[in-house]
Amino acid sequence: MSSRDTILQRLRSALSEGPYVARPPAPEVWPRENPDPATMAERFQSELTAVHGEVIRCATPEDAQARLAQLAAEAGWTSLGVMDRPAVHNAVARLPEDAIRTANADWEPRTIAGFSASVVEAETLLADTGSCLIACPTPQDRLLCYLPPACVVIARIGQLAEHLPAAWSNISARVADPSVRGEFVLVTGPSRTADIEKILILGVHGPKRLLVLLIG
Repeated sequence: MSSRDTILQRLRSALSEGPYVARPPAPEVWPRENPDPATMAERFQSELTAVHGEVIRCATPEDAQARLAQLAAEAGWTSLGVMDRPAVHNAVARLPEDAIRTANADWEPRTIAGFSASVVEAETLLADTGSCLIACPTPQDRLLCYLPPACVVIARIGQLAEHLPAAWSNISARVADPSVRGEFVLVTGPSRTADIEKILILGVHGPKRLLVLLIG
């Protein structure tokens, strides 16, 4: 018997005899304080604003429709690529029909980059970093988060989570579903980069403008 076999035999014997040592609980890296939705909304807005994002509070879905129509008129958005989601279609209801393009598998990246703006829906909002977690089942959905110069995220206050660990149970359940395809994208403000002189430039690697219409 080789030395390797001897060691393995000893391990098998020890394991078969027990007793087993219970695995210690996972450490709580980010303790939960369970703040109320209003507190999380304030934190989310503060964090996102700090990285040049914009949060527009909307009392109702109808209010979100009006605010999005106003934004499009003020910014001169003539074409918007949108995710195929009920919440997104509802948000763009007051925009001209010929300005709306719903994501489809035929889109090439250059097509998506040519839109004035995109409208996507958040799966979860992370209050501690001002981040939007967006479920993207298709490549076209994912590129809507990156390529147009402006990205509008539709979200409800009930989608706020204190931090990523607090949202992990919902995320892991979705990932474990074999019928679900695609990936999650984490978006925290517009694209930002800086050169060696620390001059901040927006919009180099993604949208120059990120707006969250927070409903509720």
